[in-house]
Amino acid sequence: MSPFLIVGLGNPGREYRNTRHNVGWMALDVLAERNKVLFLRKQGPALLAEFRLGLEKVIMVKPQTYMNLSGNAVRPLVSFYNVPLSQVLVVGDDLDLPVGSLRVRASGSSGGQKGLRHICEQLGTQEIPRLRVGIDRPSSGRDPADYVLHPFSKEQQEIMDVVLREVTDAIEYFVQNGVDATMQKFNGKK
Repeated sequence: MSPFLIVGLGNPGREYRNTRHNVGWMALDVLAERNKVLFLRKQGPALLAEFRLGLEKVIMVKPQTYMNLSGNAVRPLVSFYNVPLSQVLVVGDDLDLPVGSLRVRASGSSGGQKGLRHICEQLGTQEIPRLRVGIDRPSSGRDPADYVLHPFSKEQQEIMDVVLREVTDAIEYFVQNGVDATMQKFNGKK
């Protein structure tokens, strides 16, 4: 049986660790802690951690490329593990959703998220399940590229501490029930 590949979008390096753009990595850290695993294995340009959820093997992936080149880490893993795209879930930030909102989709455009866009380009399809986590738009006049590379405000971080547990619930639900059921259960939750 093919494993599930859960891809957290983020940027490597200490300076990016707690930034809005690293929400995907933050979610995988919470999931790893919940399942008592560590990201110790490197395969190509990715750090991996794996665990079992019931009968399913789950491989969590933190691309070690920068965000805009995430597909360079994901495409070889999908091929190596022979993972059907329905068993890939990309978790990342979304500027167009309010902080704390979740949106699960089976496919669609990248919505401007360059990491997701590169993964879709490298895999040759937009038919890739994704879980977007709202980070809000910056106030008018502030550059979105700068905004995503800064930490959450204190108030936003308090919301995110709760939301990241919800995100991990959604990831586990996806593995056990598929993308359609996950959309029905988690979309619009805040």
